[in-house]
Amino acid sequence: MLISTKGRYSLRLLVDLAEHRAQGFTPLKEIALRQDISEKYLESIIRLLVAGGILSGVRGKGGGYRMVVAPEDCTVGQVLRLTEGPLAPVSCLTPAAGGCTRMADCPTRPVWQELDRLIRDYLDGVTIADLTRGEARGRSPTEAPAQ
Repeated sequence: MLISTKGRYSLRLLVDLAEHRAQGFTPLKEIALRQDISEKYLESIIRLLVAGGILSGVRGKGGGYRMVVAPEDCTVGQVLRLTEGPLAPVSCLTPAAGGCTRMADCPTRPVWQELDRLIRDYLDGVTIADLTRGEARGRSPTEAPAQ
């Protein structure tokens, strides 16, 4: 699995917004400057995140973008599925695959299923809040949040 710049930049964008959350709506130009990412490219990413219900935007003076979802409730897996699509390591595990003709007899399928589970569990266990704190390890989805 190879995560594109769209997925990587979407995470940087969200970390930036989480870190500047107190200022309300943040202009796209400011994010682009801080992250050294083209405004035009960020616009295409933001459209996906707004459509996915993670961001909202306001036009005009005092406008910009802000997170609708709390950084603690937004996972890396959620963001990457929005920007990259399915994260399955092999095509036969994607929802669109419809099942492989060799599925019942495939000796390697259990390996891919377990890898898929590990990827999902890890990425869904790391939040944007974790990334803002430099805690890329996150937590297992079965662990209780730290108090």
